[in-house]
Amino acid sequence: MVRQYSQLMTHFPQPHPSRRAARVQLGASVLAAIRLEDGRRTKAKLQTISVTGGLLQLSGSLGNGSFVELAFQTQSGPVHGMAEILSPLRKTTTGVLQPFRFIALEDDDHRRLRTSLEHVVDRSLLGLKSSAFSVPRTI
Repeated sequence: MVRQYSQLMTHFPQPHPSRRAARVQLGASVLAAIRLEDGRRTKAKLQTISVTGGLLQLSGSLGNGSFVELAFQTQSGPVHGMAEILSPLRKTTTGVLQPFRFIALEDDDHRRLRTSLEHVVDRSLLGLKSSAFSVPRTI
């Protein structure tokens, strides 16, 4: 991988044992750039996102337990981190839905993600549409 995560990362998302992280449904409107362990690149659409992980819509499934670099754009700026790919949930007519969990995010990336998620939640409580997430630059 290009980044030296062990030196740059200080935030390792941990799920709260008794409270699930708030999820935001994006409806596949946000593209994510993915770099696989072997250096290959692919794209996916973010279906759902939280501070601990999310759900990707992919054309084909990725290996369960694979570690990837994941990047996407938010209103607060780009979010770039390391993620572990989990078991695919189901196949769809356009591919497969596959969850992931963040394993490492730089503090700035974590802050941008958290801020964007809070913005979406705040706007949804007011009944407004949000543009907190957008198309990413490639990794």
